[in-house]
Amino acid sequence: MSTLENKVTIVTGSSQGIGASIAKHFAAAGAKVVVNYASSKEAAEKVVKEIIDNGGTAIAVQADVSKEADVTRLFEEAKNTFGTLDILVNNAVAQGYAPIEQISVEAFHQSFNVNVLGPILAIQAALKLFGDKGGNIINISSGASKYPLPSASLYSATKAALDAFTIALSKELGVKNVRINSILPGATETEGATSAGVTKGSDYEKMFVEKTPLGRRGQPDDIAKAAVFLASDDAAWITGEQISVSGGMYGF
Repeated sequence: MSTLENKVTIVTGSSQGIGASIAKHFAAAGAKVVVNYASSKEAAEKVVKEIIDNGGTAIAVQADVSKEADVTRLFEEAKNTFGTLDILVNNAVAQGYAPIEQISVEAFHQSFNVNVLGPILAIQAALKLFGDKGGNIINISSGASKYPLPSASLYSATKAALDAFTIALSKELGVKNVRINSILPGATETEGATSAGVTKGSDYEKMFVEKTPLGRRGQPDDIAKAAVFLASDDAAWITGEQISVSGGMYGF
């Protein structure tokens, strides 16, 4: 039997990058996956097609996780299609970087609404579908939550808040048989990182590689494999943890 056989999973922000890789790996492990996207319909449908072509089960659902009505609709569509929910992966992210002088009120609210409020709304909705059987929550945080970087103060603060929720909710939800953990990726090669200026051959990339003991940037698959483990029964005694997947860059 596959590791996640018939487990129903929602992966927010999974039309590309780490989220897309998690969706594909979960499906390969037997899960039924809801591929969530905010605006990239074509990219999300491409992920779904790849999953289905490989024998998996998936649907794409548009929803902006920072909007309560959208989150409600996302979980209703998951329930209508699959009947239940077993795993939630909070991966949707606002990843803009800027020095403190350039952080606007709008940027602050966008970052916290997507990176913190979004997971809160999703967790609230997930708990209703988990029911008495319990469930599993994985928050995709960042090594920047522990080692904030210059020009990433806002992003780092949102991820630190997400980690605090992980720890607090592990104590709050354990009695309901709900496990919750954070994965803290290191410098990972994604579309979002490229948009933020971490391009191949750039000074930023060279700096990250130099600080990574394993001598390379991470790939989305590196993060996805850790997520599959945390979602599986092999991790049944793990909750409230912040697990660095960073090639040693963030060794706590």
